[in-house]
Amino acid sequence: MIRVLLVDDQPLIRSGFRALLDLEDDIEVVAEAADGSEGLELAREHLPDVALVDIQMPVVDGIDLTRRIAADPALAGVHVVILTNYGLDAYVFDALRAGAAGFLVKDVVPEDFLHAVRVAARGDALLAPSITRKLINQYVAQPLPTGTGTGTGLEELTSREREAVVLVAQGLSNEEIAGRLVISPLTAKTHINRAMTKLHARDRAQLVVVAYESGLVTPRNA
Repeated sequence: MIRVLLVDDQPLIRSGFRALLDLEDDIEVVAEAADGSEGLELAREHLPDVALVDIQMPVVDGIDLTRRIAADPALAGVHVVILTNYGLDAYVFDALRAGAAGFLVKDVVPEDFLHAVRVAARGDALLAPSITRKLINQYVAQPLPTGTGTGTGLEELTSREREAVVLVAQGLSNEEIAGRLVISPLTAKTHINRAMTKLHARDRAQLVVVAYESGLVTPRNA
């Protein structure tokens, strides 16, 4: 059973998402919160698999909540999916940098919404190659925050792991990476998982952010 926490300051939005989720046999909404502060308390209480988090909320917003969840070892199994009205904007990139597994636009069709919840629960990032490329083009090319690019663990990567991370950052899927490196998809996934561990990336979305902010990849070679 996939356990979901809904965090949104709009009751109608929460009700709509809950109505969809409650129809599914493999998904259970364990709690609802109207702001990030309450959401953090409920995440610690219920330990959901997926937290669906509105990006703009009072008290504690979605980016701050994501950052707090990512920093709490007790919540390592909680996968944050950001909910936004605006698609791929600067707030979404900030949320990915903070530790979100991906994002959904609130007007997503029900089938895609439910699929996204299941993907996030498996620990996979909600960043299709096309979205990764948009992320690169629109936001990763911006000046890096002060203090990034050092102490990331790059020196611990093997040459194959570096190659795999570069290709992830270019928006390639595991199958495409396997073809490019002439290895099996399982081996490609293994390289990526090991790189995530060494770079302290929670998921594939974080790996893309780390790859650019560390200087391993730059927009000109994406």
